[in-house]
Amino acid sequence: MFIDSTLVTVIAGTGGNGIVSFNHERGKPMGGPDGGDGGNGGNVIFVASENQNTLAKYRFQKEMKAKDGSNGANANCHGKRGANLEVLVPVGTQVQVNGKVIADLMQNGQRETLAVGGKGGFGNAHFTSSIRQAPKVAEKGEVGETFEARLELKIIADVGLVGLPNAGKSTLLAVS
Repeated sequence: MFIDSTLVTVIAGTGGNGIVSFNHERGKPMGGPDGGDGGNGGNVIFVASENQNTLAKYRFQKEMKAKDGSNGANANCHGKRGANLEVLVPVGTQVQVNGKVIADLMQNGQRETLAVGGKGGFGNAHFTSSIRQAPKVAEKGEVGETFEARLELKIIADVGLVGLPNAGKSTLLAVS
């Protein structure tokens, strides 16, 4: 089935949370803060591909969501960054948000980052200062971009049939 227009929801990944943690080593009763930062969320990237020729794949797969970033860990370990989501669309696809064209994928291999993932939150090790040496505060990760987009495939006809009424144009198409 040939589909040339569809409505999808694009969701970038949320950043991971920073954590509150304190160093607990033997011989160091007051080790200090060591909470790691959260990882950034993944981006949603649209890629034009000559191997695709229709948007039928996205007729029922309406949600395109990138992976979230991982939370931070103790010992100043930062969270893992969320994986990017690459969406393969046919060459000639336009991406519209609220009637405005935000991407026009006209060449094979052309890449457009449409939704940027959220930043990861800072852990408590990030908030230390000479005055506040043991902060018990950490940040949550930011939410990634989310929007509804219309994917529209621009098609240029290769052949046109022109003729008088009842000349057999429909019959010719029905035979093949």
